[in-house]
Amino acid sequence: MTNQITLNPVKKKWKPNWFAFFNGLFFTVICLIILVPLWKVLVDSLDLTTGYGMKLWPVNFGLDGYTSVFTNKTLYQPLFNSVITTLGGTFFGLLLSTLGAYVLIQWDMPGRGFFAGMLLFTMIFSGGMIPSYIVMRNLHLTNTLWVVILLPAINVYNLVLMRNFFEGIPASLFESATLDGCTPMQTFYKIVLPLSKAALASIGLMFAVSYWNDYTNYKLYITKENLYNFQMKLRSIMMGSDLPSANGSATENTVQNAAVIVAILPFMILYPFLQKYFVKGINIGAVKE
Repeated sequence: MTNQITLNPVKKKWKPNWFAFFNGLFFTVICLIILVPLWKVLVDSLDLTTGYGMKLWPVNFGLDGYTSVFTNKTLYQPLFNSVITTLGGTFFGLLLSTLGAYVLIQWDMPGRGFFAGMLLFTMIFSGGMIPSYIVMRNLHLTNTLWVVILLPAINVYNLVLMRNFFEGIPASLFESATLDGCTPMQTFYKIVLPLSKAALASIGLMFAVSYWNDYTNYKLYITKENLYNFQMKLRSIMMGSDLPSANGSATENTVQNAAVIVAILPFMILYPFLQKYFVKGINIGAVKE
């Protein structure tokens, strides 16, 4: 007779992964902390009933709050200023960041290390609020949109991210471009920029969000109300001193929350389309191999 040996597989004892559990629980709580206030503002902007407190759904649904915001002519100029400064500031910010980063990867440039060190020094130490204001005033930039466009465009952190991304481009591409007769600037806009779409999208998004939400620079350098952006106007609305006239059945609370949604809506729409570039660009620019 043939002896048959039966092998019983050893069953592994299930062990709970407590780290994954608490990690998921932690991020769930963080998401709720972020989403619950946004949901409340959205519900209140669609609710024509005067009242406060947390509501899951509008009791008296209506769009009169948004109608009050979009039909109020006093909001047109601040909204236009926000669009102009966001587009112009993002352009100048990307221009300075890309050109500065391209200069810093020129290994044979005399003084490259010194200039890189000076730029990094400004990330830790700055002149301060009062010296910055005096410089802007002496340059005759106060009470102009140029001060809120040019001042935030000089961002060393974004420049360093862009430099790290450029350093990841193979050196053979630069050598091939030089052998083909490209000048340094031709190499920049024919080789470097087309390969940097992820970094440009991510850093451009950070610049755009910063300009759109800018409040401090307007408060410090702008005193003319016709130059205020939408965030300055939004503060006046929330304080009740410059509330748009309510249309239909809209209440003061409804109009205030509708204005908040209008302020954050552009980037809520834009971010999903740039998310993949944003994550990829930040990972490549922040991690050095």
